[in-house]
Amino acid sequence: MKNSIIKFLAILLAFTFFSCKKSETESAIGGKTKKEIVSFSPKLSGRILNIYVEEGQTVKTGDTLAVLDIPEVSAKIAQAKGATSSAIAQVEMAKNGATGNQLNQLKAKQKGLQEQFNFAQKSFNRAKNMYNDQLLSPQNYDEYFAKYQGAKAQLDAVNAELREVQMGTRVEKIEMAQGQENQARGVLQEANVAFSERYIIATNDMEIETIALNKGELATAGYPLFSGYIPASSYFRFTIPETKIGKYQKGMQVTLVVNYSKKEIKGKIVAIKQLAKYADITSAFPDYEPEEAIYEIKVVPENQNLAKDILVNSNVTLK
Repeated sequence: MKNSIIKFLAILLAFTFFSCKKSETESAIGGKTKKEIVSFSPKLSGRILNIYVEEGQTVKTGDTLAVLDIPEVSAKIAQAKGATSSAIAQVEMAKNGATGNQLNQLKAKQKGLQEQFNFAQKSFNRAKNMYNDQLLSPQNYDEYFAKYQGAKAQLDAVNAELREVQMGTRVEKIEMAQGQENQARGVLQEANVAFSERYIIATNDMEIETIALNKGELATAGYPLFSGYIPASSYFRFTIPETKIGKYQKGMQVTLVVNYSKKEIKGKIVAIKQLAKYADITSAFPDYEPEEAIYEIKVVPENQNLAKDILVNSNVTLK
């Protein structure tokens, strides 16, 4: 009888202990310390020449993090400069018109083609008379006629070119040359902008956590080369089931404890949002029913200086 009483008391004590433990566990809401994350990536692919920062270092806005070697851009700049120079010369030539030497060359060309046309015309007339007298085959007649037409076409072309030069350059041609110059200047400007992208510059302050590549490796466009945290951006996130969310409201002042240092931090709830179903389970043994909705609250510390040294992803408890 005595043994039965002892066993009963032991079971009752164990039950009471585990009930208190469970109640204590349920009353404590755990969360994680977070910081806003930022990363810097190159806009163009290139090989890393130098890295000027280290992991754990804090950089300021405008600091140079690394420099890349992009030889294709240098080649593009050289091509763009050549195209721009050529386009500028075309504009000047269109505005000034033909030179005296060019005019003399066209006149000499016209004279030579006129002589060729006269000869071709005389030859064709003789061939025509011979063909009418049946002294020339159709094949030979067609050959004389083709030469005559070719000489006439060349003469007409040089006459038109000479008339255009003598009348001056058309406004449309000048505008076309000006458009080509503007296009070439735009390509050069684009190449210069791309050349400046070989420097990876910090666009805001950051505590560098990870440097993904080393000197000499190829950095592809858009690949996050530097990743880290924005200083003074600590916050805390907690997941709370539907049955307990009624205790918390946006704007509410709360107190939390950093588990590893037992440091108390006062903060303010700035956001409450429902988590999607795939994000509901945040622990191996959740203490809520499967049909309950799960909410996340975001707490921002009142004093960022007190929270800046707290390790990222460390556990905190909401009191």
